[in-house]
Amino acid sequence: MDVTKKYKIKELSFSRGRKQIFENVSFDVKSAKITAIIGPSGIGKTTLLKLLSGLLEPDDGQVLFNGHHLHQLSRRALFEARKKMGMLFQSGALFTDLTVFDNVAFPLREHTDLSEAEIRTKVMDKLDAVSLADSFDLMPSELSGGMTRRAALARALSLEPDVLLYDEPFVGQDPLTKTTLVKLIDSLNKRLNVTSILVSHDVPEVMMLADYVYMLDNKTIIAHGTPEELRASQNVQVQQFLKPLEFEHLERVE
Repeated sequence: MDVTKKYKIKELSFSRGRKQIFENVSFDVKSAKITAIIGPSGIGKTTLLKLLSGLLEPDDGQVLFNGHHLHQLSRRALFEARKKMGMLFQSGALFTDLTVFDNVAFPLREHTDLSEAEIRTKVMDKLDAVSLADSFDLMPSELSGGMTRRAALARALSLEPDVLLYDEPFVGQDPLTKTTLVKLIDSLNKRLNVTSILVSHDVPEVMMLADYVYMLDNKTIIAHGTPEELRASQNVQVQQFLKPLEFEHLERVE
């Protein structure tokens, strides 16, 4: 097994009914790096995360996680594999009737045999990592949008996963909160040495943050490279997505 590759996706295809979402999608995700998957809204980026976590099964192709075919694992083995994945949902998906502390503690209480004292230590450590230690007793309704994302991130970290999956982490956030989240994701990735996979259509944040970027459109990967390589790409579709205002201006001039 190539230990530098956390995921290897081979010729993946997936449909919903008669609608083809992906066709022959292939890409790699390197360990301990931030890999971003960008593209227009509505092309299936969230669906792709569900395929990577084993929540959906492809029609064709393979999803290799740590060298193992994810969709050929037994139910028990798949359950164990998912413990190594932390998911930051687009909405945060916090339990509304639980405090911030209990939201973060929930996976530990469900999936470990730790004592309450040990759980408290781990929860407060994760809340401290996202600068929410002073807000442990708040309810989700008392949190701002940015605080909700950080609380959800602390919960995603609770089982100390190998991989963090981010579903549109910047959507709906103000510019200051976006900048805070970029810095937080970057610092956590470096400090915890985790593998991060981020799907987003927020170009400036992705290009500041990612080590490597794949661009999805027309059911497949149309371009990939480092942020610098994509900025220098001569592909018109890539440039239209990265610099839409420039292309809108050209269209108005014409």
